[in-house]
Amino acid sequence: MNTIIILIKLVCAHLCSDFIFQTDSIYKCKSEKRWKGYIYQILHSLIHAIVAYLFISQWSNWVVPTVIFTSHLLIDFTKYSLNKKGLFSFIFDQICHLAVIFVLWFALYGDCNSIQDLFSTINTTQTWAVIAGYILMLRPSSIILSLFLKQWTPSSTSTQSLPNAGQWIGYLERILIMTFIMIGSVEGVGFLLAAKSIFRFGELKNDKEIKTTEYVLIGTLSSFAIAILIGYLVRILFQMG
Repeated sequence: MNTIIILIKLVCAHLCSDFIFQTDSIYKCKSEKRWKGYIYQILHSLIHAIVAYLFISQWSNWVVPTVIFTSHLLIDFTKYSLNKKGLFSFIFDQICHLAVIFVLWFALYGDCNSIQDLFSTINTTQTWAVIAGYILMLRPSSIILSLFLKQWTPSSTSTQSLPNAGQWIGYLERILIMTFIMIGSVEGVGFLLAAKSIFRFGELKNDKEIKTTEYVLIGTLSSFAIAILIGYLVRILFQMG
């Protein structure tokens, strides 16, 4: 299991270097053209190498900081040379960095037993129960709610709302509810309902909007009910596992 600790340390070093030790000025200047951008990319990659070196605390091992520095610099250089920005670029960038870390760890410390230990740590009843629960919080719950609310759906739709905003609000609220239940903070569910009531129902107090108010209320309570039921079911499976 000691080798898995090294993998976790390398991942933590990456997260600290990319999201804590990377200042706004470094982030902005990395995308600059020519020498200024190159200098800041080198500086950022050097921070990654130093933090990884300090985290694993193997002072004679220069392979780890060298590979981390070189790979991070190449990935960042390619990203900014292609001028790719946005969510997809960010996710792909992180996947590349984490893939390098995993390959580096496996090449230096991994063996069949390490992979088996890592897989055994992840492949448990508790893990899969939680994964299934969070998946159910997303699209499956939305489909169930859509079918349930179909008979009350207003004929006219507002053009002032953001595209798919209601769907994502539902995703986030159900994920938060399940998280509150899993960590045993049920009072957080009540706080979430109160907060949503303030923001969502404040403008729906006119008599002529009573149908819309009732529709929103039914949808909110239904979403909360599904999230609470699934959350407690997952928690029971988690404790049994």
